Amino acid sequence: MRSPGPVRVVLTHVVLVGITVATLFPVLWVVKMALSTSQGMSITANPLPTEFSLENFRYVLSKSSPDGTWLFGRQLLNSLVIAGATAAVGVGVACTTAYATSRWAFPGRDRALQLFLLTQMFPGVVAAIPLYILLDFLHLLDSMTGLILVYSTTTVPFATWNLKGYFDTLPRELEEAAMLDGASRWTTFTQIVLPLARPAIAVTALFAFLTAWNEFILAATLLSDERRYTLPVVLNGYVGEFGAEWGHFSAAAILVSLPVTLLFFGLQRFLVEGLTAGSVKG
Repeated sequence: MRSPGPVRVVLTHVVLVGITVATLFPVLWVVKMALSTSQGMSITANPLPTEFSLENFRYVLSKSSPDGTWLFGRQLLNSLVIAGATAAVGVGVACTTAYATSRWAFPGRDRALQLFLLTQMFPGVVAAIPLYILLDFLHLLDSMTGLILVYSTTTVPFATWNLKGYFDTLPRELEEAAMLDGASRWTTFTQIVLPLARPAIAVTALFAFLTAWNEFILAATLLSDERRYTLPVVLNGYVGEFGAEWGHFSAAAILVSLPVTLLFFGLQRFLVEGLTAGSVKG
């Protein structure tokens, strides 16, 4: 194979540098506004910080409610609990559902999978009013439990489809050999299938976590107590009808993105394995 010429190499690097700059530009802009002492939107084209102040971060981190509750810490805990519980419940239910649809051709299986896929075609805001009425009837409005149930039910269809595709690639012979040795179906599922599916489960759980972590519309609709807010609702509070606190908004946005960034780095190995799983079979 012929090596690329110097002109092509230079052009490739120029394009890559341009894409990198375009990607980092808005990130640097957010950092610049977070480190600025002004709450206005910067109109200069320079995305690099011209001043260094942590006042916006101190303001965001030090907010408290009238009863003395540390708001940002409470709201961060709310988001972590809701997103973590959503991933655990949604993926836990989806694992059994995906395994059943992968291993058994029972009546209605294909129709059920099609209905699952159909639910993914509509945004969550379409069901906001029915969900509000249902949670009000169950006395779960303005509660983390109600929001976890809502997020989990919307996670199950995606997680089921994602995990079923991975379970289809696992050889049935491993389970059949274990059952010949006396293992039950549940034992083969928990001791053989689930350990082999760890990369796919990690990727699916991460997507479920991110969906719940970033969701705003339903959280803003179903939550009214400031102490129960999730972080996306908190961010929206800095942008009002008559003005915007861009410095506080930028500082809060950076703080909100840090847990997700750390989670990505922690699950990087599983991400690579899970996203490439099934590409080579045999």
